[in-house]
Amino acid sequence: MALSRRSLFRTAAAGGLAGAAALALPGTAPAAPALVRSGRPVLTHGVQAGDVRPGSGLVWTRADRPSRMVVEVAGSPDFRRALRVPGPVLTPDTDLTGKLRVPATRGRVHYRVVAEPLDGGPASAPLTGSFRAVPGRGEPVRIQWSGDVVGQGWGIDRATGGMRIFSAMADRDPDLFLHSGDTVYADGPLTETVTLPDGRVWRNEMTPEKAKVAETLTEFRGQFAYNLRDDNLRRFAASVGQIVQWDDHEVTNNWYPGEILTGEVGERYTEKRVDVLAARGFRAFHEWQPVDPRTAVDGRVYRRVPFGPHVEVFVLDMRTYRSANSANTGRGERILGEAQARWLVDALASSRATWKIVASDMPIGVLVPDGDTAWEAVANGVPGPPGGRESEIAGVLAGIRRRRVRNVVWVTADVHYTAAHHYAPERAAFTDFDPFWEFVSGPLHAGAFGPNELDPTFGPRAEFVRGPSRQGASPLEGFQHFGELDVAPDGTTLEVHLRDQAGASLWTTTLRRT
Repeated sequence: MALSRRSLFRTAAAGGLAGAAALALPGTAPAAPALVRSGRPVLTHGVQAGDVRPGSGLVWTRADRPSRMVVEVAGSPDFRRALRVPGPVLTPDTDLTGKLRVPATRGRVHYRVVAEPLDGGPASAPLTGSFRAVPGRGEPVRIQWSGDVVGQGWGIDRATGGMRIFSAMADRDPDLFLHSGDTVYADGPLTETVTLPDGRVWRNEMTPEKAKVAETLTEFRGQFAYNLRDDNLRRFAASVGQIVQWDDHEVTNNWYPGEILTGEVGERYTEKRVDVLAARGFRAFHEWQPVDPRTAVDGRVYRRVPFGPHVEVFVLDMRTYRSANSANTGRGERILGEAQARWLVDALASSRATWKIVASDMPIGVLVPDGDTAWEAVANGVPGPPGGRESEIAGVLAGIRRRRVRNVVWVTADVHYTAAHHYAPERAAFTDFDPFWEFVSGPLHAGAFGPNELDPTFGPRAEFVRGPSRQGASPLEGFQHFGELDVAPDGTTLEVHLRDQAGASLWTTTLRRT
C-alpha cells in the first residue's frame, strides 16, 4: 500500500469508521454485537512494528476481545503533540489481531496503542513502542538479521532468562531487523523438561498448542502466540521495525507444495495434505506478524523494501513456488519460480540504493539434505555446472551481472550456525557472475547445528564458520547468533559483524562500495 504522508494525516484526522477502514489491513470487519462483552480490554501479546516504508510504518497488536485498535504517534516518548490514528476493529476472524499503517516521517517514531471497547467503556491500558523511520541522506543505518525461534524443543525457560538473545539485540539499538524465517516451529512440540548432557534441566513453559504439531488454524495461531510470551522478544519487537519472511517450520519441516506427509512424519499428523497445512500456517503468519501483504508482489511474501538512499532490501520466498525436494539435478526444478526469479533481477537492476540486501530464507552454496536422497535448498552436491535449482540461481546471478548491478549482499539463516561465504567465479564451475558475499547467522533460540559442507558450483569459500561441538545444542551452550550490517552515512562502506548471543562480535569485515 503506497500512501503519502499527506493522505495518511488526512485520513487519520477524519477519524471515525471511514478513517479506520482506509488504514486497516484486509481481513478486519466490524464485530457482531453478540461478540461484544463488558469490561476493559487487555492487549495480550505486546506491540510490534514492521514493513517500514517512506512516510509510514505498520503497527501490530492483539486484544483479548473484540475492540477497536487506536494508535497515537509522536516524535518523542512523552507523546506531546501526538497524532491519534483510529484503526481496525479486532475480531475473532483475525484471532483478535490487527495492523495499522501510521505516519513515520523522520527519526525515531514513538507509538502508543490502546484497544477501545465497542460499547464505549474504558480503553485498555496503553502499550508503547518505537521504530526508526526511513533514514534520510547522511544518516547511518544498522540492520540486524537472524532466524529460527523455539526449535528442536527449546522453548521459554524463565529460570534461565528466556530468549535472552533478543535483549542483546535490542541493546545494540538496530534501525531494522530482517527475520530470515522459521519464525516459529509449528512442527516442533515441546516437552515440560529436557535434560542436558551436563545434567542441567531445561524447563519449558507450556501451552496446549505447543504440546503437539500444529494442524488446525487455532494450533498454528498458538505457535506465534507462544513466542510472544517471552519478555525479551516483546521488548525487541517493540523497539525495532521488522521485515519478516517465512521458511518451512511455519508449516512443517522441509515442506513443498503438493506434498503428502508419509512415513514417521506422517504418523504425527491427522491432516497429511501439506497444502492444507500451509494455507492455515500462512494465514496465522500474516495475522501474527507485522507484514503488509499488499506490499508483496504476489500479495504474500516476496517484496522490495527501500530504506533510505543507501539501502534496499529484497525479500525472497523460497517456499511457495519451489518444486518437490528431490536429487535436484533435473531440468525445470525451481526454488523461486520463474516469475519471482525474473522479478528479483529486474528489481535489483532498477534499484537506486547503494547497497542491495537480498534477504534469502535459505543459503545458496550450503548443502542442506532432506533425508538420504533429496536436497532441501539450492545446492545439490554435484561438482560441475549448475543443475536442478542451481540453474535458476545461476540465471539470477548471470542476469544481474549482465545488467551491471553492484553491491549486492545476501543474508540468510536456516542452517543454525553462523558463517561468512565468499563466492567467486575463478573458483567456480559456473563463471558468469560477479563475486559476492553471503552471510549466515542463527539460530535465535533453537537447537544449534552444523557446520554443513559447501557445494563447489558457485565457488564458495568459507571465510568464517562457527557451529556447535554437538548437534542440537541448547541455547545454554552458547551457539546462538545474529548478524549486523552497519552502513556508513555516505554509503561508502558496509561493515559486517557476526555476533554471539551476548552481542559480542565473532568476526567482522568491511565491504566498500564499487
